[in-house]
Amino acid sequence: MTKFVERIVGFALRNHILVFFLTALLAAGGVISYLHTPVEAYPDVTNTRARIITQWPGRSAEEVEKFVTLPITKEMSTIPGKTDVRSISLFGLSVVTVNFRDDIDDFYAQQYAANRIHNVDLPEGADAEVEPPYGATGEIFRYVIKSKDRPIRELFSSRNG
Repeated sequence: MTKFVERIVGFALRNHILVFFLTALLAAGGVISYLHTPVEAYPDVTNTRARIITQWPGRSAEEVEKFVTLPITKEMSTIPGKTDVRSISLFGLSVVTVNFRDDIDDFYAQQYAANRIHNVDLPEGADAEVEPPYGATGEIFRYVIKSKDRPIRELFSSRNG
């Protein structure tokens, strides 16, 4: 190990101009990188994606998968710039997520998914929507307000009034 360090130090002393040039190049690269690094309070590190949520009330997960999820997945598989398409089918609900490359803009992804959803022949009663994009703080807390004896309007009016 000592000989290795001696060789590195010897090379640096013999080629001091090359070492100085490489050091200056490294410092310049660091300054350029520092100046071009975006600073955000909550940086968005999530992938660009478009999520299609379809409700088809009263249908089993198998029916939702066959008549809603598969046709939407097939249509979304042809979008340029996508990396993968994932889906979840539940009772009365289908969620298809289309992930895109990092260089794809959120607006582009949402617009392409919204345009392609019109090409899918969905069964009657199925309602498909493209989820709006959200940043790093978009999905922090989900909650449900419900009551056994009061309608939802009364729950909101009692909180606000």
